[in-house]
Amino acid sequence: RGAIATYTRALTIFPEAPELYRHRGHRYISTRKLDLAIADFEQAAELMRGTTDDVEADGLPNARNIPTSTLHFNVWYHLGLAYFLIADFEQALRAYENCLRVSRNPDALVATTHWYYMTLRRLDRDKDAEAILEPIVAGLDVIENEAYHRLCLMYKGRIEPASLLGGGSGAQNAGAAFGVANYLLEEGLEDSAMTVFETILAGGQWAAFGYIAAEAEMARR
Repeated sequence: RGAIATYTRALTIFPEAPELYRHRGHRYISTRKLDLAIADFEQAAELMRGTTDDVEADGLPNARNIPTSTLHFNVWYHLGLAYFLIADFEQALRAYENCLRVSRNPDALVATTHWYYMTLRRLDRDKDAEAILEPIVAGLDVIENEAYHRLCLMYKGRIEPASLLGGGSGAQNAGAAFGVANYLLEEGLEDSAMTVFETILAGGQWAAFGYIAAEAEMARR
């Protein structure tokens, strides 16, 4: 909430800075203010139209100290997430289609493909979901989004779902578990999916996207 207040003050000085809307929108997701998050990301998308797609420096650099995301990527990626969380899958699809166009490295590719795939499955477009997995292969040089890479390989039948439900407390584990739960749900295994959703919520990773998505899923039931 303090970050939101800071970005809001900054926007009174730089009202046309898409970066500020992008980061405030992210914090609105964290605080479950999804309508406000969507409004910020849509505004960022409008403001960044026709601009250079700048690399975003990592707050926590990865092992190679190579940033893997950009402003345009993050705006579309988080906009898609916000729409997914409110179950507006048509709008999520639009965002992920745009996100895929700016996913220019393996880390961005697997992250976008994962959420894009889940969105298509929610829309019962299973053939389209299968088709977008074609570029995802085992040998991709993924630096930090290994969980999303493994989820995409699971969707292709290369990895068993159980292998993605290991221990650990990192944010990506909640993300991996949500991907598995969503896959089980779409495969008609609702009881197994519910068990995984409940396990995620018992883990306490409140700021992880997988946790927030599981929370939203259970709230709709």
